[in-house]
Amino acid sequence: MIEKFNQNYIVPFYLTDLNKRLKPAAFLNLAEEAANYHAQYLGVGYDRMTETQQAWVMSRMKVDFVRLPDWGEKINLQSWHKGASGFMFLRDFILSDAQGEPLVKATTSWVVLDITTRRLARRGAFVEFATDESKCIREDVIAEPAAKVTIPEGATLVGTASHTASYADLDMNHHVNNVQYVVWAMDMLDLDVVGAMPLRALEINFNAEVRPTDVVEMKLYKDGSATYYVEGSVEGRNSFVVRLEF
Repeated sequence: MIEKFNQNYIVPFYLTDLNKRLKPAAFLNLAEEAANYHAQYLGVGYDRMTETQQAWVMSRMKVDFVRLPDWGEKINLQSWHKGASGFMFLRDFILSDAQGEPLVKATTSWVVLDITTRRLARRGAFVEFATDESKCIREDVIAEPAAKVTIPEGATLVGTASHTASYADLDMNHHVNNVQYVVWAMDMLDLDVVGAMPLRALEINFNAEVRPTDVVEMKLYKDGSATYYVEGSVEGRNSFVVRLEF
């Protein structure tokens, strides 16, 4: 029987924010690492995929934050593969406290990238994996797959910024790691928002990879009293859209 990824942690100081709570981006880092380890367990991990010059790339993510845990708190992270939907592969995550109460719930959609062409892959280890129901756990933390994020009509443009993709942003796939987009988005908001209001929900679409030295032009929009959108583009091509609800 296929088992879920299951790991206990104690929230370290270096993953917390000014309020001593786990940073939202830190949860994304933990989730990404869990996905990597569990893919290895399922036979489609980094080593196997690189044999055919391929890589897993997150395409969409939806996260509901019930409560962000505090510094020193004991937490548990579980993750599992839910099967394929078209060319996307679905994976869920749940972060719980020491009593088993949910803290963070997330669902993600992944694609396989051919790292030589930088396009969707059509071959390799994942082909057999895609149709192997024995490696799926049909259990939903969030029932609906992460959706397309669009900036609503009437949203107000409240800020712009630019960022050049550099060493700290890059991962071993030689592009900006998906977590960095959330870091950039949160950094665009005033401290009286991110420092005083807990994040309730996050949605993000990764529309095009950002490569080393790319200059990312970002726009911050506000919709209503506590919902923000950040759109990032490189040379006019949309790279990502983030929705942040406080």
